[in-house]
Amino acid sequence: MVPTTTTTSSSETLQNSSISVADKKTSQQNGDNNNQKLRVSAQREAAIPMGDYNGAEYIGINEVPSPRANNSNKVSLLPLIFLIFYEVSGGPFGVEDTVQAAGPLFALLGFLIFPLIWSVPEALITAEMGTMFPENGGYVVWVSSALGPYWGFQQGWMKWLSGVIDNALYPVMFLDYLKSAIPALGGGLPRIVAVLALTVVLTYMNYRGLTIVGWVAVSLGILSMLPFVVMGLISIPKIRPERWLVADVHSIDWNLYLNTLFWNLNYWDSISTLAGEVRNPKKTLPKALFYAVLLVVLSYLFPLLIGTGAVPLERELWTDGYFSDIAKILGGVWLRFWLQGAAAVSNMGMFVAEMSSDSFQLLGMAERGMLPEFFAKRSRHGTPILGIIFSASGVLLLSWLSFQEIVAAENFLYCFGMILEFIAFVWLRIKYPNAPRPFKIPGGIIGAILLCVPPAILIGVVLAFSTIKIMIVSLAAVAIGMVLQPCIKLIERKRWLKFSTSSDLPDITAHGPLIR
Repeated sequence: MVPTTTTTSSSETLQNSSISVADKKTSQQNGDNNNQKLRVSAQREAAIPMGDYNGAEYIGINEVPSPRANNSNKVSLLPLIFLIFYEVSGGPFGVEDTVQAAGPLFALLGFLIFPLIWSVPEALITAEMGTMFPENGGYVVWVSSALGPYWGFQQGWMKWLSGVIDNALYPVMFLDYLKSAIPALGGGLPRIVAVLALTVVLTYMNYRGLTIVGWVAVSLGILSMLPFVVMGLISIPKIRPERWLVADVHSIDWNLYLNTLFWNLNYWDSISTLAGEVRNPKKTLPKALFYAVLLVVLSYLFPLLIGTGAVPLERELWTDGYFSDIAKILGGVWLRFWLQGAAAVSNMGMFVAEMSSDSFQLLGMAERGMLPEFFAKRSRHGTPILGIIFSASGVLLLSWLSFQEIVAAENFLYCFGMILEFIAFVWLRIKYPNAPRPFKIPGGIIGAILLCVPPAILIGVVLAFSTIKIMIVSLAAVAIGMVLQPCIKLIERKRWLKFSTSSDLPDITAHGPLIR
């Protein structure tokens, strides 16, 4: 956001000011020709650094006219809820490992307590920062506005890479659920062809437009949860509540347990990279995040209560795809096939939602001049062409990894990105406490710091349980980003590629980073 002033002490000051639409109309009605000339010249605004407040009025980014202001093509509340749902969850497919790692009691407690420690703080921060900076750069813009463009680029690199790694999971999970019905999909050439075909089809869906993706997410969300409702009704006579209390602290696989919980309950901030495509983001984004948190938690707890309460416990069987076996035990082959179809549908929804976020992030970075201009090019459907191609290519390159390896690698990178987000959130609260925030978390600066403490501790725990292999690979990826940004700046200085900053976005770093 950019502070502007309406002081009229000199023509130079007027040229750096923002004149309201109401003032223009009043001037025209009164026929004040001198003021009209001044106001016309005042439209050539110069950015004022965020640090130079001096009584100036702050205006939000959302108040800057957008070249894509056609609301008919923007995402409304319901599709936005399900886009968040799929970027974070997509249903209970993939939570089975928590039972294998820690048993029923700790699995259920994890999905009750973990959202309070991690999901709610992340969603609240996303609501505040996303409405403060409602543009497609999302968290990249948050970090850039506080720490400067170098760290903004690092944030973008780590978050995009973790998002692409995350998206590589969904073809893997899709085929894991189908391989019990179609054994040929378990490996070899049929699996490779299936991954390629699935990626191409879903990538094309992203190309066709975010509005389509949003309503597809709504339809897929309903279809993917229906079999669990039926399974819940069938399981009622077989539920044994004492099975929920089974626990053995000494046999917990903390690495698998924490990584699975973390993966299933993060990525709330991903929706911020689509904020520029949301209809009335000031009101829509906070509401969507609130309803999505409720939807995600219920979509995990309900199936886990069914699976652990209605079927005798065999922890070693609780792995990716086990819910389809539970469906067969409770309802027969027909319910198993239905749930496998729902799993496939869910993975399709997660894929298209995550790819939308990743590709629009690259577009937002290009609009901020952090990437070459061609990344900002849109298709006739309004979608970022190169962002989609790059994201799809990353998915194909990483889809050969195992489920556990993918989860651990993306979690490690994601943790680094979240640390930068927390720092940016607190620093902007300290430096600019009076900047308008359409949605503001109560509690002042102390409240903002305290909100970040539990998730920051959790990040430390998750990183501490990472394996040496994952740590080395992830740190190498971070190092690549640190070298990549200076290389891109060199390309810009040499004019080997064209870079530009969108004129429709305020220049938040015109006078350098806020932290020097």
